[in-house]
Amino acid sequence: MTTPIGSSGVPQQRSSGTGVEVAKQSVVLTVGFVALLYAIEAVNVASGQRLDQQGVRPRSLDGLTGILFAPLLHANWTHLIDNTVPVLVLGFLTLLFGVGRGLAATAIIWVVGGVGVWLTGDIGTVEIGASVLGFGWLTYVIARGWFVRSLWQIVVGLVVAVLWGSLLLGVLPGQPGISWQGHLFGAVGGLVSAWVLSGDARRHRREEIGRRASAG
Repeated sequence: MTTPIGSSGVPQQRSSGTGVEVAKQSVVLTVGFVALLYAIEAVNVASGQRLDQQGVRPRSLDGLTGILFAPLLHANWTHLIDNTVPVLVLGFLTLLFGVGRGLAATAIIWVVGGVGVWLTGDIGTVEIGASVLGFGWLTYVIARGWFVRSLWQIVVGLVVAVLWGSLLLGVLPGQPGISWQGHLFGAVGGLVSAWVLSGDARRHRREEIGRRASAG
């Protein structure tokens, strides 16, 4: 059974230019990733969905390699189309917070989500789908601003929470044929990555608080 599973003029110009470049890179990477998903699904369909068997097989040693491939595979075109908008929007926003950090967050989500599914998924199933990334990007975008105390990132996170927060109900069991474990551990991976990748900002904030306390 196959389960389908973001004062002076010169500094301002540099900041704006950097922001534009980050946005461009984010668009290119996100669209490129979605194009890759569609290319893989085309090959999958042409092969009679044989690639689906490369997904995560819970508690099977052979299924561990599926952690690498599962987010790239989909049960059918409908499954992929359903994941396309969340991947485009949330993937873009994740990279917009910093391309390097966004890629690192994606790697953490990928691994945490895959390992979580392997440990807790239903034996006898094959778990696939990019929704594990979508749920991870969702919680990363919502949580990161609070961890780094960045106003614009907090605002983006709040907007995303209002528009997409209801998706988090998907971490609960109850929908037949849907891997809630992938959603749950993808979301956990997003929170973990938001915490880990905000370490420098949190440390600098503690140091600043310490300096102010010493000065006072």
